[in-house]
Amino acid sequence: MASQLSSVLPKVETLAASDHKSVVSINIFVALLCACIVLGHLLEENRWMNESITTLFIGLCTGAVILLATGGKNSHLLVFSEDLFFIYLLPPIIFNAGFQVKKKQFFRNFITIMMFGAIGTLVSCSIISFGVTKLFKRLGVDSQDIGDYLAIGAIFAATDSVCTLQVLNQDETPLLYSLVFGEGVVNDATSVVLFNAIQGFDISTFDYSIGLQFIGNFIHLFVTSTLLGVFTGLLSAFVIKKLYFGRHSTDREVALMILMAYLSYVLAELFYLSGILTVFFCGIVMSHYTWHNVTESSRVTTKHIFATLSFIAELFIFLYVGMDALDIEKWRFVNDSPGTSVAVSFTLLGLILIGRAAFVFPLSLLSNLVKKSPNEYISFREQIIIWWAGLMRGAVSMALAYNKFTRAGHTQVKENAIMITSTITVVLFSTTVFGLMSQPLIRWLLPPGDRSLSAASSDNNTPKDSITVPLLGHQDDSQVQRPTSLRLLLTTPTHTVHRYWRKFDDAFMRPVFGGRGFVPYVPGSPIERSTPPL
Repeated sequence: MASQLSSVLPKVETLAASDHKSVVSINIFVALLCACIVLGHLLEENRWMNESITTLFIGLCTGAVILLATGGKNSHLLVFSEDLFFIYLLPPIIFNAGFQVKKKQFFRNFITIMMFGAIGTLVSCSIISFGVTKLFKRLGVDSQDIGDYLAIGAIFAATDSVCTLQVLNQDETPLLYSLVFGEGVVNDATSVVLFNAIQGFDISTFDYSIGLQFIGNFIHLFVTSTLLGVFTGLLSAFVIKKLYFGRHSTDREVALMILMAYLSYVLAELFYLSGILTVFFCGIVMSHYTWHNVTESSRVTTKHIFATLSFIAELFIFLYVGMDALDIEKWRFVNDSPGTSVAVSFTLLGLILIGRAAFVFPLSLLSNLVKKSPNEYISFREQIIIWWAGLMRGAVSMALAYNKFTRAGHTQVKENAIMITSTITVVLFSTTVFGLMSQPLIRWLLPPGDRSLSAASSDNNTPKDSITVPLLGHQDDSQVQRPTSLRLLLTTPTHTVHRYWRKFDDAFMRPVFGGRGFVPYVPGSPIERSTPPL
């Protein structure tokens, strides 16, 4: 018995030491998150810095300190986990994007957003994939097959426009903000769906039948993921409207909203769909119906809870990316050929610049051709900002690269290590250099006076009071132009779609699912007195 006890004690002590080390790491990481928030507040008015870049720099400095303290063995407090990113950090960010979006602007520019976010991502992915196929062999990176090249295209087609969005104001530049914001979300979803579709096919024996099957699978994932998000959002609205938890406990309705939002994401992952698309459209539907069915105090609570969770998740990601940039394990594999890693990084940056320009300017021209009002045109200066906003790469590219080229955050293959270090370099360079230049560039291209003029002209084409606008907006039927040709239908989509949606929403959706202006026939149920989340 004594010998058994003596053999167990060292294991217990080792486990306790390991647990204590984890607790120390978590404490330091949380303290760093607090420091990021404080510094972000102090640098709020800074011309060059923003919260994302500040957090990235703090992560880099922390990684350097840890690297020195451990004698060059380690640079981060936590080991990267795909589950941590895709299951816990990404859902609140994407859901809040859908929940807080100004739906009128988003759906008014829906066709343009989908062109940029879906078609543009496919164009960018194709150009990057074609470029790496031709150029990587010249750089000595020739162990990848066609599937790897397509995956690289999907990885680096994923944008991160958060730095630009932090500079833009959706009240001053509603059209530009809507396009940059909407494209960013659709782009992330399209990139992940495209990456998963590529991973699910044997591209080595590519033919026309596999190509058609690939396209069909991509469309299936896109449509079914969207429908699942809409269904989950409507289900939450129906349950909360019928049962009205606020009569007894506002905690229950808040908890149900949060859990139903997360359920939409995990259901999509369960059925091998795109959780990003699902949770985004669930957020839009819940803000249109569910949010109006809860008590007024619960509306304020949920609005701030979702925004806060998203904010913390974004800080967490940028902080980790900064620390992981100095991971000595990955850099050790490319130590004998640092020039190759640098060449690969700048080749990818060049392809990103070309791939971005290849669709932003042509699709902007196409969008302008079908717009009737000059106030809805995307000016050349705004096109440059849209192009610039999509040059930055961030957490989605990092996560997809880790998914493709590592196992549990580690790699023992030189070519895979080159791709990971190149991805880190691209993310750091694009976020810091392009991100630092975003605010001066936008101030130069769009001076404050021009932004106010743009906002005023935009307001002339929209109802003055957005409170009276439902998911796609209200307009008087007498002011709606009936399309007489295909071109007129394309030039006035907001009139026709808004009008038919309003009739359908008022006649069928609101009586069942509630929403703004609808008072449930339940004693003590809330009466609309507040505005929806902006």
